[in-house]
Amino acid sequence: MENKKELRTWLDNFGLDHPLVIAGPCSAETEKQVLDIAHQLKDTDATVFRAGIWKPRTRPGNFEGVGALGLKWMQKAKEETGMLTTTEVANANHVDLALKHDIDILWIGARTTVSPFIVQEIADALKGTDKTVLIKNPVNPDLSLWLGAVERFYTADVKNLGVIHRGFSTYEKTRYRNNPEWQVAVDLQNRFPDLPLILDPSHIAGRRDTIFDLCQTALDLNYDGLMVETHHNPDNAWSDAAQQVTPARLVQIMEDLKIRKETDDEAEFNNELNKLRTQIDVIDHQLIEVLGKRMKVSDGIGRLKKSRNVAVLQSKRWNEILGKMILEGEQNNLSEEFVLRMFKAIHQESINHQEKILKGN
Repeated sequence: MENKKELRTWLDNFGLDHPLVIAGPCSAETEKQVLDIAHQLKDTDATVFRAGIWKPRTRPGNFEGVGALGLKWMQKAKEETGMLTTTEVANANHVDLALKHDIDILWIGARTTVSPFIVQEIADALKGTDKTVLIKNPVNPDLSLWLGAVERFYTADVKNLGVIHRGFSTYEKTRYRNNPEWQVAVDLQNRFPDLPLILDPSHIAGRRDTIFDLCQTALDLNYDGLMVETHHNPDNAWSDAAQQVTPARLVQIMEDLKIRKETDDEAEFNNELNKLRTQIDVIDHQLIEVLGKRMKVSDGIGRLKKSRNVAVLQSKRWNEILGKMILEGEQNNLSEEFVLRMFKAIHQESINHQEKILKGN
């Protein structure tokens, strides 16, 4: 897929002076719930009303959506508020029903993006449509798979396209429900700067208290929009209660966010500089997390050495590590001096951890 400016046309046509905001509940639960939330969002920065109609859950037994009945509620919300509507589709039948109920924007979920077979089925069902299609990243951090899904829709003559960054699943527990892995989205943005990029902070966070910070990082990285799960009574939501915010909180988030506009050469320079600095902040955070994990492994080594009465410092092993790291550093354009300084500091911290364990602290 070539990098084409036409990919931005649908977004530019909104004529917004702020990033696109998509908001609404994780799931459509009742007609009253849908209409109440839509009316509370009507006069906010939200342009598009979202609600899940079919909810593919990780494990059976949880609420899996009201089904096609909810599309009528969405249609009524659109008529009463004038907001555009969007929902997730996972097969050709979903597409047919969504089109019949005049849903404006369809999104492809992370579990769907991983399957080229299903993506192709949906792309064929939408062939030549003027509807907007937003593709969430796959559950695993695979840029090619993400772009491949976009290309399938583009090849099917679906030109109103965008992508949603909702984070990536990981076996290890982290502060997020889904790790952002910002670099994957940044790489996509660098390769296709005219492909609209939207953040889904709700699914990354898994809890509402970190949504603002995620939104600000996205805007600092020049994202085009935000999809925030919004519920009038989030604690009692039928799905993903912890990650939804109230309409009032959404308004506050939008007011507090700093949006950097490009108005002249100086502003463009500052904007690009800030974007690069944000990328460094993201990587620095990853470095700290990785170093923390390394020290946990060192703690494990310390406990093992203590059980066998083995000395902390193992010179042969240390020299082997240093030699390998210097070679890898050269391959990544890092000087030997820098690698030596860095790994000596890491090694010293590791020794400190292990000595505390051997001393019984």
